[in-house]
Amino acid sequence: MQLQILGYLVWLLIGASAVGCAYLWYACNAVAKFAKRAPPRAATQPPVSVLKPLRGEDPALAANLRSFLRQDYGDFQVVFGVAEANDPALAVIRRMRAEFPSADIALMTGQAQGTNLKIANLRNMLPAARHDLLVLADSDMRVGPDYLATVTAPLVSRGAVGLVTCLYRAISAGGLWSDLACLHINHGFLPQAVVGDALGRGSGCFGATMALDRATLAAAGGLEALADQLADDHALGRAVHRLGREVELSPFLVNDIVAEDDIRGLFLHELRWARTIRLVAPAGFAGSIVTFPVPLALLALCLGGAPVAAAAMTVAALAVRGLTGRRIDRALRLEAAPLWLLPLRDLLSFVVFIASFLGRSVAWRDRRFRIGPEGQLIPEKPR
Repeated sequence: MQLQILGYLVWLLIGASAVGCAYLWYACNAVAKFAKRAPPRAATQPPVSVLKPLRGEDPALAANLRSFLRQDYGDFQVVFGVAEANDPALAVIRRMRAEFPSADIALMTGQAQGTNLKIANLRNMLPAARHDLLVLADSDMRVGPDYLATVTAPLVSRGAVGLVTCLYRAISAGGLWSDLACLHINHGFLPQAVVGDALGRGSGCFGATMALDRATLAAAGGLEALADQLADDHALGRAVHRLGREVELSPFLVNDIVAEDDIRGLFLHELRWARTIRLVAPAGFAGSIVTFPVPLALLALCLGGAPVAAAAMTVAALAVRGLTGRRIDRALRLEAAPLWLLPLRDLLSFVVFIASFLGRSVAWRDRRFRIGPEGQLIPEKPR
């Protein structure tokens, strides 16, 4: 009886791996199609305030901020915000002011109440924004000169669009852990988001870019409604949907400069992402187990119930993973990832996936939180 159950389990894993291979092929085609989408154009360029919440300095910060100040756009303002008066990012902001003396730059220090420190920072920054059109963008993003013109065009041209968001491709700052983190974004997160959009089940909202006008933000509950939310970007997109407005995924791909120092930081970072996604889309997240064809085939092979079929499935899954990985790299105009890293990345992602079901706590920066029933962040007491 036990051998029979083992046999069923092995064939179930082999079947799931085959489905995963089909998914990888569909996903890489969806990414290639998405990458070819033409960016929208608008007849006018209304004034824009860009809000950039910052905390700390990393080697890429100056180049990231510089890219937002070099926009081919008419009237735009950049608002920087830090929580503390001794934040190292302030030195970089001073350099930007000296480098771009004619740029409209504002700086706000301090933060409002709330457990989500990024939103607390943004709430403190918002009064300094001079314009009605707002673009919120994370600090680790780097953009091209046509960024503002592209992401604001749908808000100007199509009245039903209430918010524009962007996906991001990852660029490694160097090192094995940064490389593995980039593979997760470029070959895991991004293809899943593109597939969701292609199937009409996307409409996600991503912190890489959230562009909307001040009236829409206020009608959606304002930043105050996001003060304690873990998935603040998703919550904002959902609130805009409730207003009867569309959330549009822009074809503009932002560059995310990724730096991970060690395996612990990488694991905790990705565990927070996984538990965030499990929170906002539990059924879809559970079903995403089939997106790991290599680990599933290897698990079937280790169980030993059908060794020939499991071995053949493992070889097929590795081949499909390598082929689709190369196609995604070409579509996103990235350097080709080392093929040997792809199965290692898949195994790590599978471990993170399993671990995401084993608790409700997350680490964010140097703080730990428990996720409440409504997705709120509840600070944990230090042990």
